[in-house]
Amino acid sequence: MVGFELPTGMTVGVERPLFLLALPIGVILLWAFVWYRADGTASNRSRQWFFVVRILTVVLLVVSAAGPYTAQSTETLGEPKVTLLVDRSDSTTVAPQRADKVASAIEKAGVPVATTTIASGGSSPIGDGVAANLRENGSVLLLSDGRVTEGRSLSEVTELARSLNTTVSTVSPEPNTKERYVSVNGPSKTSVGVESTFLVSVGGVEINTPAKVTVAVDGEQVLETTIQNATDAREFTHTFSETGTHRITAEMESTDKFEQNDVFRKTVRAVDRPKILYVSERGYPFESYLRNVYNVEKRSSVPEDLSPYYAVVVQDMPASRIGNVDALQEYVIDGNGLLVVGGPNSFENGNYESSSLASMLPVTTGDGRGQSTNIVLSIDVSGSSKGGMRVQKAVSLSALKQLGDENEVGIVGFNHRTYSVAERQPLGPNREALADRIRRLQAGGATDIAGGLRGAGKMLGDDPGTVILISDGHDRVEESISYAKQLRSEGKRIIAIGAGKNPNEKNLRTIARASGGSYFRATETNRLNILFGGAQSYEGEGLTMVDPNTFITSGVRLTANPGSTNDVSIRRGADFLVASEDGTPAVATWRYGLGRVATITTYGADGSLDGLLGKPDSLLLTKSTNYVIGDPERKATGITGISDTRVGSSTTVTYRGDERPFVEGVSFRQVGDGAYRASVTPDEAGFHEVMDAAYAANYRAEYGAFGPDPALDDLVDGTGGKEFTADQGEEIAEFTREQSRRVRSVKTDWTWLALVLALVSFSLDVIYRRVQVRRSSTAGEGGLT
Repeated sequence: MVGFELPTGMTVGVERPLFLLALPIGVILLWAFVWYRADGTASNRSRQWFFVVRILTVVLLVVSAAGPYTAQSTETLGEPKVTLLVDRSDSTTVAPQRADKVASAIEKAGVPVATTTIASGGSSPIGDGVAANLRENGSVLLLSDGRVTEGRSLSEVTELARSLNTTVSTVSPEPNTKERYVSVNGPSKTSVGVESTFLVSVGGVEINTPAKVTVAVDGEQVLETTIQNATDAREFTHTFSETGTHRITAEMESTDKFEQNDVFRKTVRAVDRPKILYVSERGYPFESYLRNVYNVEKRSSVPEDLSPYYAVVVQDMPASRIGNVDALQEYVIDGNGLLVVGGPNSFENGNYESSSLASMLPVTTGDGRGQSTNIVLSIDVSGSSKGGMRVQKAVSLSALKQLGDENEVGIVGFNHRTYSVAERQPLGPNREALADRIRRLQAGGATDIAGGLRGAGKMLGDDPGTVILISDGHDRVEESISYAKQLRSEGKRIIAIGAGKNPNEKNLRTIARASGGSYFRATETNRLNILFGGAQSYEGEGLTMVDPNTFITSGVRLTANPGSTNDVSIRRGADFLVASEDGTPAVATWRYGLGRVATITTYGADGSLDGLLGKPDSLLLTKSTNYVIGDPERKATGITGISDTRVGSSTTVTYRGDERPFVEGVSFRQVGDGAYRASVTPDEAGFHEVMDAAYAANYRAEYGAFGPDPALDDLVDGTGGKEFTADQGEEIAEFTREQSRRVRSVKTDWTWLALVLALVSFSLDVIYRRVQVRRSSTAGEGGLT
């Protein structure tokens, strides 16, 4: 579809523009017929008339095939009517049931109401219920706490409603009944003899009274405490001395509406400490740290046989003395892990760049600051950004400010179409001109993030580079994810920045990840200086998280600053996780073959990891090592794994062994060499077993969240609706009247007119030539023969 907006506001276009390619072909063939191949005695004037009329006929036929249309914004009048969608699930029973009151008040104000129940009992498919009642250019009113337990999420419904130009308004229930639930968070797998940390908490509504909680591990009480409120969680630790599945039970003493959520169960599988190889010529403290958590064997060089180890850790070793690098390379490619820790004898000081080790690492030796590259800013200027366009521009200008002068930068804007705002050009001499283009952007139209990414990718062309996507993320993501993967295959990545009101961070993070990129919040644009600062020096304070949302960095707090960093730069396709105070990569990861590789290139004056070995920073070291280890049971066979779940929700059973297992009531399917999977769904709470593995089935999700979900705000804001209280019947009625006569884009198809005009043109030509023939003394004077 191609369209052009006229100064009057009307859009003129064609549905199938490819048909227009037939126009020049038709003109050439007609010219050949009239002036080159035609016989007869027709005069030039007659031939000219024939050619012009036939050209007009051909043009009209081709245009009709292309599907001409016009679109004009007009005010449409409708019959005001409220579609009230009511959530009667158990989680809403902690608030007064106001559906009848709301409906009565609206009807009293003169607007009819149609009430539909979309959830009840222990199930809340609210998203599915709303989606089923959406109509193009319509409006619905949702009375719900927004706690979706199955089916579509509210964010998915938001995008569907936006595509249909439908508004969703809400009446949120106001809880007035005490209801509490208990839960336990912590690792699901740990090593024998390693202290593990868990967190027990109490949530719910009207819970500002103490709750006594008792925690037991394998039937033995390990904690008895009183939790005062939802923010007063309790941490406890436990060290498992035997391998196998262990059972944790947290029980709360409570007198409230539901009993099933007063008990929470969790399983933890304790495994033998994974064996790792530590390679170093010196006795660094990191070795002792690793021995507290893993089964460590130390060597001064890499041996030929690495099969017993889950990962290899190399610390401060020059390339010439690392040992059998070929065996190490094959080992990692086959699915194992490698952690390379820097120091005064490694990387640029260890001649890594001339070693085969270099190809395995996510960093290269050289200038560690951000390198110049090709960058396109793809800025969301859709209608959903209109209310926060000032913020969008501020974020875009802030992002531009962080980019080094050596980069080539272009700008595209997008709504339902993509606009070239500024072609790629050196940033240094054109910085202010590009900033002025951003300031002039205006918002309007629907959102097509995939279109914005395509426009940015086209501007990058065949060159590798980065797309900086600045958007609120409110759009369907399937097509965007697909195109993001294509960009990754072309050596391009996406860095998404959430901007505007209530950005959909989940969508933006998913899109960025699909391309191998990262997601930043609007307040984190200074991280672009680390990645793309070029010659501009990044001035930080200590270590800085570049991407806090990865397995390694999530939940990590950095306070230490070892002071030195190897002179390295990020390799294209690697993940830059932590930067030193001058912007040099301090922690980086990537996948090499089937394996995982991480580098830690920051170190202290004595060559050690310095303050990183103490809490809270030491978590970075543990998670980096766990990242390269991967599954600590992957080398074992005859192992059954299964995750905890909830009543009525399925969980996956995985078995690794030589033969397909046969278990009554459980059907396994082969998913790989020696790997089998099955699905089980518990129908009651408690601990259950499949083969030699136990799993916990907890209370349904319906009883694990109460009160209005914040996602309701995004649903209202994203669709142009309003949030009402149960007492605002008149306001709801007035809003419904306004919605029934809102301005909408009305599209008119003109295919029929083009066909009629073509027929009239052809008929008039035939009639004219017949008349000429009759009036002439010879056929040759009357026209073509």
